Amino acid sequence: MTRLAFLGLGTMGYPMAGHLAKAGHDVTVYNRTPAKAEAWVREFSGKHRTTPARATEGADVVFTCVGNDDDLREVVLGESGAFAGMGQGAILVDHTTASADVARTLGEAAKAGGHGFLDAPVSGGQSGAQNGKLTVMVGGGADVFAKARPSIESYAQAVTFMGPVGAGQLTKMVNQICIAGLLQGLSEGLNFAVRAGLDAGKAVEVIAQGAAQSWQMDNRAKTMLADEFNFGFAVDWMRKDLGICLDEARGNGALLPVTAQVDQFYARLQATGGGRWDTLILIRLLYTGEA
Repeated sequence: MTRLAFLGLGTMGYPMAGHLAKAGHDVTVYNRTPAKAEAWVREFSGKHRTTPARATEGADVVFTCVGNDDDLREVVLGESGAFAGMGQGAILVDHTTASADVARTLGEAAKAGGHGFLDAPVSGGQSGAQNGKLTVMVGGGADVFAKARPSIESYAQAVTFMGPVGAGQLTKMVNQICIAGLLQGLSEGLNFAVRAGLDAGKAVEVIAQGAAQSWQMDNRAKTMLADEFNFGFAVDWMRKDLGICLDEARGNGALLPVTAQVDQFYARLQATGGGRWDTLILIRLLYTGEA
């Protein structure tokens, strides 16, 4: 049994922390909304504390999974932040999808305080978190990774070390860039099938057996054709992630023309009140001929 702390019990963090508790670890949680932490304790046992610093006292490994760079700085740094409660040698594993810059900042702060640090964003969505089947891409020191890996595997189907601090976040950016193009391509393909008079569902069944197959096609094509978008990874979250990708690309000179275009499509959907819809709502712009 390892003493762990988990900070941030949102859509992803709540079940991830639950898997750690079910694996037999001693887990203390923190959430900005105390009622969520109290509900987690009722479901999984463990303990909850009112500040990150108190939650991380005595923890061997601390996990964070919050919204963005600013949230991460708030929960980790400062008088009541995670580092203030962590002891020498304790490890912080950050699962937030954030910038590589903030990962490097936290890595330096961790080093100065005698802590280990890993940037470890995840892919797999809410269902992956609930089923313990996430893909985790990790940046940091190899020795720190080796110590933290057994705990991470409680909720992951794949955990891969990518290089120094920041490499995990950069790999997640590659993931989001690739997904943006896939989502737009699937939307265009289905819209084309409908306008061409095909049985679009049958067309998907055929092409899913070949090179066009993707997770999105297998799991979302039917709901797209049924015009159902009230679940899954939200437009607001995707725009946050694509903004990180585009900022990084401006610094390293990478060209992201498709990603930039899809980001603007999402901006238009946000403007119509679609920020909480599933990301495959892209197809609605094609139905209206406005894309």
